[in-house]
Amino acid sequence: MLKTILIVGTGGFLGSVARYLTQILVEKYLHSTFPWGTFAANIAGCFIIGLVFALSERGNLLTPEWRIFLTVGFCGGFTTFSSFAYNNLTMLSENNLLQFFGNIFLSVFFGLIAVYLGIVLIRLIYGQ
Repeated sequence: MLKTILIVGTGGFLGSVARYLTQILVEKYLHSTFPWGTFAANIAGCFIIGLVFALSERGNLLTPEWRIFLTVGFCGGFTTFSSFAYNNLTMLSENNLLQFFGNIFLSVFFGLIAVYLGIVLIRLIYGQ
């Protein structure tokens, strides 16, 4: 149990740092009131988790430790529903309805697409 906690914690630490750096990088180039940094991290995290789950389907390509490190740890730290919810609440309270609905739709739509593309990429590489 302690080993698993340390694996998840290490992945979470690295995912959180990667998310922070992603947000800084994205916001450096995209000056907007729209939360592009959170959006980019969440979509990238969806793609990564799609890759990981597709690799896991391949049998012994990922150990259970690597799978938990990458999904629960790294992706858990890298993506964030709480920031997504806070950004939406802020846009809603500012009566910024176009950005509010746009963020919800774009995040869900592209999140699903990113997971699917991650799975498809692994299936293309390893065959189905």
